[in-house]
Formats: sequence, structure tokens, C-alpha cells
Amino acid sequence: MTKLQKIEYPVFYKPYIEILDGESSLFQHLEASLELFEQILYEVDEEKYEYSYQDGKWTLKEVVQHLIDAERVFVYRSLRFSRKDATPLMGYEENSYVSNYDINKRDFNTLLDEFCLLRRSTILMFQDFDEEILDIKGTVEGNSISVRALGFICSGHVLHHLKIIQERYV
Repeated sequence: MTKLQKIEYPVFYKPYIEILDGESSLFQHLEASLELFEQILYEVDEEKYEYSYQDGKWTLKEVVQHLIDAERVFVYRSLRFSRKDATPLMGYEENSYVSNYDINKRDFNTLLDEFCLLRRSTILMFQDFDEEILDIKGTVEGNSISVRALGFICSGHVLHHLKIIQERYV
């Protein structure tokens, strides 16, 4: 599998790419970030579920819901581009997704299960993509991005938030 090139994604996503080791394959990253997610979050004490480390910051439940929402958005983009849908896509406002939904009423373990099932589905979808499909680029908010890059971003995005969770939540 071809390595990810810097020209395949907008600079905005650089932190999600740089957190990855640069040596592992896309599938290794998708699997490893799921395993780490499971290791960290299924062990969280119940009193932390609705904890926020600072006023105005998301609760742990809200962070997990954000991971679910973002994964769905990245996968949707990947699907559209993989099917050669050249329609330029808009971005999404992550803070609105959190503020317009009462996430804290949800069961924490159900949130975790939902993310894990979603990630397994993501892995299956990307396993079906060959090099030609991974090379396809689409446009989001006027920026070019490849299907391959979106897969790596899925992994890096989770690792980014897991690092914050470990530093500030648990």
C-alpha cells in the first residue's frame, strides 16, 4: 500500500497525521487506534463520564460522541469520493453537533459500543479499497483530500482525542 503523501490532505489535518508513526499501514493504524480506544475508555470510572476538565469544554461523553460524529463524516466523505462523486462537500461544525444534542443522557458504554462498531465498519470499507480507489481525491471546503488521507485521519483523530482524554479526563 502506498504511503500517505503531504499533498493528499489539507494542512488543517496535519496534527492528525503527525500523531501517527508514519511506518504502519492504514489498516494497522485503524486497528491500533480502535484497540487503544477500547483499552482506555472501557476502563474509565463512572464518575468521569460527565466530567469536563474546564468550564466550556466537552464532557467525556461529549468527546466520545464527537469521535462517533467525526468518524461518520470522514467515512461519508470517503464513500462519496470512492464512488467518484466529484460534488464538492461542505465542512461540518463540530461544536454545533455537540451543543445541539443532549449527549449526556446517553449511556456511556452504549456510546463506546457504537464507536467500536462504527470503526469496525470503517475498517471493512477501507479493506475493500484498492490503490486506485485510495488515490481518488475529492474536495471538502475547497480543499483537495484523498480517500487514503481520510482513512489515516480517522485514526489520527482518535489518537489525538485519546491523548487529551488521558492527560485531562482520566
